Amino acid sequence: MTPPEPPPFVRMAADPLRWRLLWELARSDRRVRELVTLSGQPQNLVSYHLGRLRTSGLVGARRSSFDGRDVYYHLDLARCAQSLVAAGTTLHPGLRLEPATGPRDPAPCTVLFLCTGNSARSQAAEALTTARSGGRVHAFSAGSHPKPLHPHAARVLAARGIEPDGLRPKHLSVFAERRFDYVITLCDRVREVCPQFPGDPGYLHWSIPDPAAGGATYPEFEQMAAELETRTGFWLSAQEV
Repeated sequence: MTPPEPPPFVRMAADPLRWRLLWELARSDRRVRELVTLSGQPQNLVSYHLGRLRTSGLVGARRSSFDGRDVYYHLDLARCAQSLVAAGTTLHPGLRLEPATGPRDPAPCTVLFLCTGNSARSQAAEALTTARSGGRVHAFSAGSHPKPLHPHAARVLAARGIEPDGLRPKHLSVFAERRFDYVITLCDRVREVCPQFPGDPGYLHWSIPDPAAGGATYPEFEQMAAELETRTGFWLSAQEV
C-alpha cells in the first residue's frame, strides 16, 4: 500500500515557527508585534507564516476596535480539533480523539471577564463559564464603563438554558483588590486600560466584536454567544473541569 500524503494540518504545523505561533494563539489573541517578541523572530518572517496560517483557515484576524491600525490574530480552535482528528485517522483509524475519562478533582479556579460595557460579552462569558463548569469555576465579570445587561444578551443566554437573573453590571474597580487565577479581556479597548490585579493572574485576550455596536441586531448577539461558547469550552477543557 502507498501511504497517503501527510494531512494539511501536519504539513502546516511541522514548521517550528508556525507551531510556535499556533501555540501562542491557542492561549490568547495577539498582535503581530507581540508575536514577534514572543517568538524572537523578525517581523517579516512572522508575518509570512501568519499569512500561511490564515490561508489554511487555522488562524483568523480582526481589526482592533481600539486602534484600527492594529490587527488581532486568533486561532480557530474548533477547526484545529477537527484537523487533529482527521490527521490521526489518516495515520490509523483507531487514532481518534476521545473525551478524557476517569474521576477528576480539579482545584477551584477563579476568572474575571472584562469588556467595556459589561452589558453583553463579559456577562455572557461569566454565565456560560459558570453553567458549563457546573460552578466549579468561579466566574465574574466587569466593565470599564458598565451599562445594563442588553436584552439580546439575556435572550441568547436564555436560549442556552441559562437564566440571566442575577447578572448585574459592575465597574472593574469593584475587583481591584481581589485575586484571580485568570483575567480575560474580551474587548480591545478594555485591554489597553486593564489594571494589574494582585496575585499575578494569567492575563488572556479574546478579541470579540461588540454586538451592541452598529445595528445591535439579535444575530450579532447570537454570533457572539456562539464564539464565547467555543472559547470558554476549550478554556474550561484546559482547566480540566
